[in-house]
Amino acid sequence: MTENLALAKELVDSKNRIVNEIRKVIIGQDEVLEDLLVALFCKGHCLFVGVPGLAKTLLVKTLARVLNLSFSRIQFTPDLMPSDITGTDILYEDQTTNKREFRFIKGPVFSNIVLADEINRTPPKTQAALLQAMQEQQVTVSGNTYELDQPFLVFATQNPIEHEGTYPLPEAQLDRFMFIINVDYPTLKQEVEIATTTTSGVRPEMDIILNAQQVKEFQHLVPSVPVSKHIAEYAVRLAQSSRPSKNGTSLDFINEWVDWGAGPRASQYLLMGAKARALMDNRVAATIEDVKRVSRQVLEHRIVLNFKAEAENITTNDIIEKLLNSIKP
Repeated sequence: MTENLALAKELVDSKNRIVNEIRKVIIGQDEVLEDLLVALFCKGHCLFVGVPGLAKTLLVKTLARVLNLSFSRIQFTPDLMPSDITGTDILYEDQTTNKREFRFIKGPVFSNIVLADEINRTPPKTQAALLQAMQEQQVTVSGNTYELDQPFLVFATQNPIEHEGTYPLPEAQLDRFMFIINVDYPTLKQEVEIATTTTSGVRPEMDIILNAQQVKEFQHLVPSVPVSKHIAEYAVRLAQSSRPSKNGTSLDFINEWVDWGAGPRASQYLLMGAKARALMDNRVAATIEDVKRVSRQVLEHRIVLNFKAEAENITTNDIIEKLLNSIKP
């Protein structure tokens, strides 16, 4: 217990130092950065949604640099093949013995942090190449299974306004992402600062805050944060209440506007996110408020609206807001 308390204090200190380092490069986006660190400590993958030019790629790349983790960026295009992600077997000939054998050449997925840039630009067959890696932390090629380096996280980006030549992510793929993180435009003051600093020719010096082993220790710490029974029940009720019911037992607005609700994985991520939030705020136990703070990021991509909702301009965030108001602790 004493060991965990010391590690928890170290996590808070490290989190503050990571934020300070990243802010040397990223201006604004404080909430985005907080959500990213919650996902990092929970071993959760993230889907960033935002128009081009909002520093989504730079943010992920800077995080990898500050944590001294290996980083690879995969530009998802319509002609990308699964082997371009996972790797492939090639025929190798030994020059001295003339013996031939197949050797596995690792793909870019064998990195600590993988950035799947514009993930919805590639067909579902190629998108599916990430499913096993994201869920099981391993890759199978030609019948052989290879373990991925730890920590392993997939951060994907998606452009919300460009639909031509894109392939919507299947629900099974979306469910693998712990968070969906919406990246908005900066304020006027922030954009002025961005414009002046990026055109000054000065590159800030970045310090390395953590290493892979320390990140793994923090990731192992998060599940040990205690959660009371009523908080766990609240998280589960929040996820379950998002599901429509044929017998009419669900909330009226859910039956009216929702086709599919969040699955059990949402309940798990609500609790894990709440635990990480508590630790980052220097608290030793998660609260109802912690669950609420991660509810939008966890539920937004797991609730599928019907045509009636779209016709009435009801958004997923409207549904989540109604859920939070309807489900009492």
